Amino acid sequence: SGYGDATEFRLGLDQRGLAYVLEADPTATAYPGDAVPEDRPYRGRGRYPAPAYPDKPSTLQKLVLAAGRRACRRITWRNGTKKTADNPTAAMRSDFLAIRVRPANRNIPRASDGSLPEAWLIAEWPPEQPAPVTYWLSNMTADTRPKTMVRLAKIRWRIEHDCRELKHGLGLHHFEGRSFTGWHRHVTLTVLAQAFCTLLRL
Repeated sequence: SGYGDATEFRLGLDQRGLAYVLEADPTATAYPGDAVPEDRPYRGRGRYPAPAYPDKPSTLQKLVLAAGRRACRRITWRNGTKKTADNPTAAMRSDFLAIRVRPANRNIPRASDGSLPEAWLIAEWPPEQPAPVTYWLSNMTADTRPKTMVRLAKIRWRIEHDCRELKHGLGLHHFEGRSFTGWHRHVTLTVLAQAFCTLLRL
């Protein structure tokens, strides 16, 4: 968590053409997706001022609350293992909201018209909660389905599971040598072992 708050990290992914869905703090700020910069009056001295947004940015939480629960939709991202009479497939689902925003930060390059790049803001808002519980920012294209982004956001459990398996089950952290060659061989064999375990699970 927190990678979505690192502007430089997000910009680095953008520059490399890598799509992301990153958890962000609800206090991070952004403009609505339809916000438009306006020309500022020239005071007769110096350079002409660059266009700017007329209003201050809002927090991600305020933008989601302004959209309201009516903008949420129920999304199932995978099936779990805890089946019940009410949920025979153990479907893991919740209510999510996805809106277009323009993250605000002085380090984000602006277009010639002063506009900031658009991004997705995704928020999980469970039916029993008075406010959203988790927020993500994504640079995926405007036509991306919310379900696709939710599945990517929720895949974190799989990544954490695989890291634990690598470290504790397959010995990634057990290397005690001092040479790069030895370390490289150790890591290679560990990753191959995990790939074999993954194939057995498919």
